[in-house]
Amino acid sequence: MSIDRFSRRPAARASQCSQILTEAEGWPDPDPEVVEFIRFSYRRRGIGWPELYDEMCAVAARGLYRGMDYEGLSALGVRFSLGELPRLAGLAQRVVAEERAGRVTTERLRLARDAEAATGSAASHRGMTLVPQPG
Repeated sequence: MSIDRFSRRPAARASQCSQILTEAEGWPDPDPEVVEFIRFSYRRRGIGWPELYDEMCAVAARGLYRGMDYEGLSALGVRFSLGELPRLAGLAQRVVAEERAGRVTTERLRLARDAEAATGSAASHRGMTLVPQPG
């Protein structure tokens, strides 16, 4: 009997993951303030779900995001109850993925700029012609 219980466990996790994704799709066009609240909370510590949930609760409890507390966030549709967690988790995972993708893109742009600057300065030296000085 215990073997059967453990064999179902991976299927249950897969089901939970697909439920989270489905719930996030159920919030396809959230208020931009909600997305910015999640982004703000993520940027404070750079952590993913479920630790991000704790950070969002701390931000809400202290009103750190534009003075909004639980009540203000609730008016935007952000609720921290157990029934709302799949939807909130799905949206948070989307925001975190966007943030991580943006960080990679920003880093690539910086590296490309640095490489261009180094190559550009070397190219300008190569384009110079030396003129002999009389003497």
